[in-house]
Amino acid sequence: MTGYPESLTDPSYSGQILVFTYPLIGNYGIPKFQRDDSAKSIQDGFESGRIQVRGVIISNYSFEYSHFDAAQSLDQWLMDNDIPGIYGVDTRELTKVLRTTGVMLGKITTEIDENVFNVIDPNETNLANEVCVKEPVIYSPKNKDTKKKILLIDCGVKNNIIRNFLKRGAEVIRVPHDYNPVNSQHEFNGIFVSNGPGDPKMCKAAIENLKNSFDLNVPIFGICLGSQILGLSAGADTYKLKFGHRSQNQPCIEIGGHCYITSQNHGYAVDTKTLPDEWSEWFINNNDGTNEGVKHKTKPFFAVQFHPESSPGPNDTGWLFNMFIDLI
Repeated sequence: MTGYPESLTDPSYSGQILVFTYPLIGNYGIPKFQRDDSAKSIQDGFESGRIQVRGVIISNYSFEYSHFDAAQSLDQWLMDNDIPGIYGVDTRELTKVLRTTGVMLGKITTEIDENVFNVIDPNETNLANEVCVKEPVIYSPKNKDTKKKILLIDCGVKNNIIRNFLKRGAEVIRVPHDYNPVNSQHEFNGIFVSNGPGDPKMCKAAIENLKNSFDLNVPIFGICLGSQILGLSAGADTYKLKFGHRSQNQPCIEIGGHCYITSQNHGYAVDTKTLPDEWSEWFINNNDGTNEGVKHKTKPFFAVQFHPESSPGPNDTGWLFNMFIDLI
């Protein structure tokens, strides 16, 4: 029912057309938005400084909107940012197709010709390189005396991940996806590998750099794409899911622990059969049994496939940020 401004600006959706299954979209408008490609500011209500999706498909669009924080309509926001959208589509029927045949390539077009089926597969490019910062950006918490510094490997990080670290009093040093922590000119106490779009195997530099970072013996935490990159750095393999995991209600079970309701958006997973002996599976998806988290048996290296920072979604697993902060 809510969350479309966050979803549309989530870098993990870069290169994708987003289908909203909730039948009414646009009814509460869009908050005031200032495009910021430098990523120096973190705007409330948005997960990055620009719209990340390539297109939007809606069932019923509400041209009339009402909300105390609204500054413009969803329609105007999309037009101002040159993002195509279409409404009047039976999105629940379309979802049934996607849930039967799997995620597929698509195009929104006004013309039917011989080029209509020439669709570029975004997963064949390094999308993380398109959505990450190009130069280091430092975010300081209100407590300027903090001694906890996190090197954030940006593969398409959501703003709320940075907010969670700042709220817990840590300084965040946001660096490009191919940044090498071993040769860093910045001091840090822990490494975080962010979420992001596309095939994790395209992030070759990030995988190799993180593998070399294991010898630094500092805590390492990954989320979503970061979990896949950590798995690949450990020596495991990843594979493409037929359907992927989307939405804000995915149940995940901690091995030997509780079941949590989580927010998710990913199309790849770690193959736990290929995990080295010193690593173990940490979480599994209760719907299909696929991996949702890995951790090292003796060292402070761990990652989850879901989004504990939410935005949108439940906050049930926010304790993972506390766990990481405590370790550093």
